[in-house]
Amino acid sequence: MSSIWDGVVGQDSTVRQLRQSLQQPVHAYLFVGPHGSTKEYAARAAAAFMISGSEDAEARDARLVLNGEHPDCREVEREGASISVEQSQWIVEHAWLSPTEGDLNVLILHDFHLVAEIAAAKLLKTIEEPPASTRFIICAESVPSGLITIASRCVRIDFHAISDDLVCERLQLEGIDPEIAQLAATGAFGDLDRARLVATDPALSQRRTAFANAVHDLDGSGHAALSLVRRLESLIDAAAEPLKSRHAEEAALLQERIDSFGSRGSGKKQLEDRHKRELRRFVTDELRAGLAMLSASYRDALVDERLTPDEAARAVTAISNTASALGRNANSTLALERLFWSLPLFRS
Repeated sequence: MSSIWDGVVGQDSTVRQLRQSLQQPVHAYLFVGPHGSTKEYAARAAAAFMISGSEDAEARDARLVLNGEHPDCREVEREGASISVEQSQWIVEHAWLSPTEGDLNVLILHDFHLVAEIAAAKLLKTIEEPPASTRFIICAESVPSGLITIASRCVRIDFHAISDDLVCERLQLEGIDPEIAQLAATGAFGDLDRARLVATDPALSQRRTAFANAVHDLDGSGHAALSLVRRLESLIDAAAEPLKSRHAEEAALLQERIDSFGSRGSGKKQLEDRHKRELRRFVTDELRAGLAMLSASYRDALVDERLTPDEAARAVTAISNTASALGRNANSTLALERLFWSLPLFRS
């Protein structure tokens, strides 16, 4: 029998805590952990158990919840940079709807660490005291100050990043070559979904090598820096093709439903926004993985005495600062150009 918890990886103690709590589920849970820690899988698994009362992933209600198709389990993705006031109103309204099939509604709210403060204030009362037939599962990467009050009304369940070794092991169990699995895990930052995506990319090793050897393409000129950025971005753009293909398939399926049933309530805007977020995250994570390889090259050069300690320290700091800026939605092209133009060259 396949279990609803099979998709939750490397979180054994967390799953034990959650399974025990679900014997008498509370009105609201807050799942906190980094992207890719499989907390979203856990949210669907918890909702599946609440609605079906079973851990059998093949049971009808559980299967529908896990596939995002059960009418009594609604998932909310932010439509823009944050969960807006308009979305919070939708959440409040749907929290008070009666279940369609069973005795319970479950609302899964994603990316809640990005909720607008005014939207959080609007949701507080409903999350604190929902109707008896409604449960909330809130997913967040952190608990910012604007979320503290809501967090205090929830049972918090913490998830941690999956180790590279466990990601590698999981990929190998899924049929990935051990060497490729190790390479994919190293640049996945504990994100199993990302590791799966890049592990099937035949050009993965080429991109990692291109970043590791980037300094050899530099000569201190702006022209060399610009040329290198264009080449690296071209490699990453090509790597994103499988993700873009999946997006195209999802959009085509949605369009078929729109053609049959109309566009009202189709979720087209939400799908487009999710696709943009996923693509932006893929590019950012790929750049960060590449910069980690570049940083390792500078540390190796220090050991080989091709750089002074001061040069190596300045280079590693600049690379780290650039990687952090990418996570704050900086213009990646400009950030990389500035970085490559400023890096010290190795001595032969």
